[in-house]
Amino acid sequence: MSEIVWTIAGSDSGGGAGIQADLKAMHSFGVHGCSVVTALTAQNSVAVEAINSVSNEVLESQILALAKDMPAKVIKIGMLATVAQVELVAEHLRYAKRTWAVPPVVVYDPVAIASSGERLTEEDTIAALKQHLLPVVDVITPNTQETQLLTGVYLIGPSAVREAAAKLHAFGISQVVIKGGHWDYPKGYCIDYASCGDEAFWLGSASIQTPHSHGTGCSFASALAACLAKDYPLKDAFILAKAYINQGLKAAVRIGEGFGPVAHLGFPYDLDDYPQVIEGGSWLGDELDLPCPHPERLAAGFASIDDELGLYAVVDSVAWVEKCLAAGVKTVQLRIKDADAANLATDIQTAIAHGKLYGGRVFINDHWQLAIKHGAYGIHLGQEDLAEADLAAIQQAGICLGVSTHGFYEMLRAHQYKPSYLAFGAIYPTTTKDMTGQIQGLNKLQHFVPLMAEHYPTVAIGGINLERATAVAATGVGSVAVVRAITEAEDYRVAIAQLQQAIGSL
Repeated sequence: MSEIVWTIAGSDSGGGAGIQADLKAMHSFGVHGCSVVTALTAQNSVAVEAINSVSNEVLESQILALAKDMPAKVIKIGMLATVAQVELVAEHLRYAKRTWAVPPVVVYDPVAIASSGERLTEEDTIAALKQHLLPVVDVITPNTQETQLLTGVYLIGPSAVREAAAKLHAFGISQVVIKGGHWDYPKGYCIDYASCGDEAFWLGSASIQTPHSHGTGCSFASALAACLAKDYPLKDAFILAKAYINQGLKAAVRIGEGFGPVAHLGFPYDLDDYPQVIEGGSWLGDELDLPCPHPERLAAGFASIDDELGLYAVVDSVAWVEKCLAAGVKTVQLRIKDADAANLATDIQTAIAHGKLYGGRVFINDHWQLAIKHGAYGIHLGQEDLAEADLAAIQQAGICLGVSTHGFYEMLRAHQYKPSYLAFGAIYPTTTKDMTGQIQGLNKLQHFVPLMAEHYPTVAIGGINLERATAVAATGVGSVAVVRAITEAEDYRVAIAQLQQAIGSL
């Protein structure tokens, strides 16, 4: 059953923006879009010729009809043409959040001025937005002009963007996405910013030179809303919406005599359409004054792995490393989480020796210093370790590097380091660690693999057992990592043989 997403917005008779663009973007991400029309605009590719706002009675009748039978998981708000519409929609949103079994997430794209420069709302609507609507909004997606209109902050640099985001948070909005399409800083790049709680991050894309950009704001917000409905966290929804727009701008063409609309081409599968995750130490990070605690430790491009990793056993003891290697598993990870374990150094040294004896690939989880010291084949790091480990030392030692990722943001972040392989997870819930909010599932894995399989060996991990292994392998992922499916099996040798048979198509 498809997730339901509403769009409450104006109709664009030219088909490039508003309700029409919203529904196309939502369909691209596999959700069911419902519409509540606030105004019937008479426009074409050249100009907005008339704005015919609907009455409050007509507006409310649409909301009530949908609420009765098709409540939304996410509600995307676009153009609200009058103060009365702002007040009415805000009232219904407050009621939905208070009474619905699952309160909806509200995404607001503050449409006030068309790309042609014509105002689409009453002059005093801004004050009503701040008083009534913004306090019930969860995610806001303004461009630079809309940000300045709502906050009074002129976006002349990164510090001003952060200041504007703080002002938007002060209205009660928990998640802020400020689009940089009109910012042009640094020159030739589109830099976007998001802030959520204590976390903030920047994305960067080379500017796409096209006049055909009608409907980008509507489409971006609707793509983001659809991804939130699919349970992507904001980071991933932001990235996917950005990739969707980049893809659409590249393919946009003129329709009519004026500017054409952004193209709607479905889920973005071309890695070239995806933005860069900007971190300290990169040249874009320097432009944005992002801190880089250990620039001397940074490195990109690690030892390559000639083939896919196949069945990948993740174990917590040297004894299990040897058992798996002896039973024919070619890739094993020693994951000892206790950094103070008495025999840690000896265990790592012994595991590495087992790998060389059996001709297997033994990866050491986390303990990169000892792995370098004892000449490991590979090291596996989590996202949090990328900032702390001496990546330059790992690279210079010629050791393979695998990196865990949990979603598109972390995948693109890891891609910047050009590791030896990428691991995606958790595919299913697991008892080995708390993965709340990070369960990816097969559907997301099917999106990850085509993006990265051309560049790296890929690994799926998390809650995979014999019954699930075949379906996981069918996604095209190059390796299936298991933990309990081997170590808790009645006969681990039989379990290994069965798992290898199940993923034999890898």
